[in-house]
Amino acid sequence: MKLDGFGIMVDDMAVMVRFYRDVLGFEITEDENTSNVFLQKDGTLFLLYRKSDFEKMTGRRFSYCTGVNGHYEIALGVENYAEVDAAFAKVVAAGAEAIMEPTTEPWGQRTCYIADPEGNLIEIGSFAKE
Repeated sequence: MKLDGFGIMVDDMAVMVRFYRDVLGFEITEDENTSNVFLQKDGTLFLLYRKSDFEKMTGRRFSYCTGVNGHYEIALGVENYAEVDAAFAKVVAAGAEAIMEPTTEPWGQRTCYIADPEGNLIEIGSFAKE
């Protein structure tokens, strides 16, 4: 088997599409109100599935995390430490929820965390000082 991509189950498709497209720069070709949306970021397929549509398709109900949650993270890399700081400032100014300010960790990575509108964690980081 080959990994094709990954998906997130969402409540409000339009809000999530606008966040991933307009704030994080994911490529999206579908309308904001489709059942599932295919996004592309640096060659990786990323899918948003509307929870109610997925449950209807599978014929079963699921439990979901609510609020800011640590169920998983999406990791985005940038060129260097300065870009971590710049990306954090840019996405927070554009509406992302700040979770952790840029910090240089003992293992040499400069990293920060934001949350999307439905509380999913997104890391922005780099191991390159310059």
